[in-house]
Amino acid sequence: MPIRQLPNQLIDQIAAGEVVERPASVVKELVENALDAGATVIDIDVQTGGKKRIKITDNGQGIPEADLAMALQRHATSKIHSLDDLESLLTMGFRGEALPSIASVSRFELISRHQGAEMAYQISAHGGEIDGPKPAAHPVGTTVIVADLFFNTPARRRFLKTDKTEYLRIDELIKRVSLSRFDVTFRLSHNGKMIRNAQGGDTEILRHQRINQLCGKDFIDNAIFITQQRGNLRLSGWVAKPSWNRAQPDRQFFYINQRMIKDKLVGHAIRQAYQDVLFHGRFPAFVLYLEIDPELVDVNVHPTKHEVRFRDSKLVHDFIFGSIHQSLAATRVGAMQESKAEPLPDYSQMQHRMNLSGGGGYGGLGASTPAAGVREASFDYLQQSAQASSQLHTYPVGDAISSPSLPEADGQHQDIPPLGYAKAQIHGVFIIAENQHGLIIVDMHAAHERITYERMKEKFHADALKNQKLLVPIQVNVSAREVGAVESHREWFEQLGFELGVMGEESLVIRKIPAMLANADVENLIKDVLSEIVALGSSQKIEAQINEIMSTMACHGSVRANRQLSIMEMNALLRDMEHTLRSDQCNHGRPTWAQLDMKQLDKLFLRGQ
Repeated sequence: MPIRQLPNQLIDQIAAGEVVERPASVVKELVENALDAGATVIDIDVQTGGKKRIKITDNGQGIPEADLAMALQRHATSKIHSLDDLESLLTMGFRGEALPSIASVSRFELISRHQGAEMAYQISAHGGEIDGPKPAAHPVGTTVIVADLFFNTPARRRFLKTDKTEYLRIDELIKRVSLSRFDVTFRLSHNGKMIRNAQGGDTEILRHQRINQLCGKDFIDNAIFITQQRGNLRLSGWVAKPSWNRAQPDRQFFYINQRMIKDKLVGHAIRQAYQDVLFHGRFPAFVLYLEIDPELVDVNVHPTKHEVRFRDSKLVHDFIFGSIHQSLAATRVGAMQESKAEPLPDYSQMQHRMNLSGGGGYGGLGASTPAAGVREASFDYLQQSAQASSQLHTYPVGDAISSPSLPEADGQHQDIPPLGYAKAQIHGVFIIAENQHGLIIVDMHAAHERITYERMKEKFHADALKNQKLLVPIQVNVSAREVGAVESHREWFEQLGFELGVMGEESLVIRKIPAMLANADVENLIKDVLSEIVALGSSQKIEAQINEIMSTMACHGSVRANRQLSIMEMNALLRDMEHTLRSDQCNHGRPTWAQLDMKQLDKLFLRGQ
């Protein structure tokens, strides 16, 4: 067939296939236009899930009469005028495709009154044929009505889901957009019934109300507030504690310069930050805002504008990972009292030391067996660290250890440790303790596992990493870009115990590896690491595999069930927990302790009722 110029109507319908997937896509584009117009109140009214009718009204600055017809032309926009504008975008929309694409597959009507104009004007389009503009009645702002979506493309209409499913997509979209702009009021109605009325305002109460509506009433209570800045990067928002997790990734909201995005690099950085503390098969929850110089991020990489590209992906990845990782490290009881806490005792001076192989105590690797696949040499290398962390240490807390009791006077409450003092042990599994709030229950194995693991990591990072030379070097075939990644990250590989050589444009040789990874599939590990570095600018796969081995060793080296502990030993474990990072959960993400305050205990026994 000869090459022909496509008709404008067909061009618009093809474009609509990229921009308008379903009613929620229409709502997204029109709400973003309203935000760009400076609206502070946006009303969204949909019928039959948006299939029959979508009406969006805003109080923004409106569109002048002279620009109404141009607004429905392809690639016509007021938001960019040059390449410089495109490279430093702060507006939500900018392509100039949304309105003409929507108008080409619906019965479209737009009424707008520009600020300062005496009257409003209306323009309509049915299947792309434009009528108007002509005078109309309307306050300052804009109303867009989209009726009978896909009426002229029935094949695409058949791909739509039920009314309820399409409405729920719109509802989820509005909730997500509303989290990006706390200062804007969003009202959503479906089939004439008001569903959501999120009042705008920049107060903490209103922000928390809006977050609670989306993430659940207890999200804020179980979240850590983050605010970190490095150069042109600033990250703020809330990350849920690892114990408050989800079965699905349905409470994950990330915004870049107020634009909601779903980005692989961002997702990878957040997963890496949670990898040491989250229960397997569960997902973290977060509401996070990244502010970045718009010249350092390209939002023009996908028609729906959900994906972005960073100029320095490694910098952004490491900043997000480091900010969240640092915040999660403080997930331990008493972290808020850190400024009041006494300095850690000098463990080298502690007198009472026991291990599992000798008459009591709550730790020691002496009776443990390395996990399958862990070389004996690797085990020996870190055994000292595990033993040091598992030795029983006493703390200078006075008579409370030998005869645990809480001070009676309220003024003495500040002297009570966050986990209080041990009272008993239940079935050789749980420690029962009393603090100023009520009852504490501790899973002694899970708690000691985390303590042991963290001490092993400290030892690992403090000492020079031992490596071993391979008798037979391993040759690895990789891409040219991955060879370049080895060259640019050579020092990093050496710090982790690897010696890699370049054999050719697409070939490497592994000469030395960390002793701990002697039984690992090093060839595939290096391939995976290089693949991640090329894609994301960095990788934590090596550290993750080393941590996994240490985690297994810590599990085997921790106090086991049915181990009877003395009151002194139990109190020493509680004090260790209060001074150990991430001690709210074990290495596998399970909680290590729980609190039942007096109100909860009273409720159990109907006291005061």
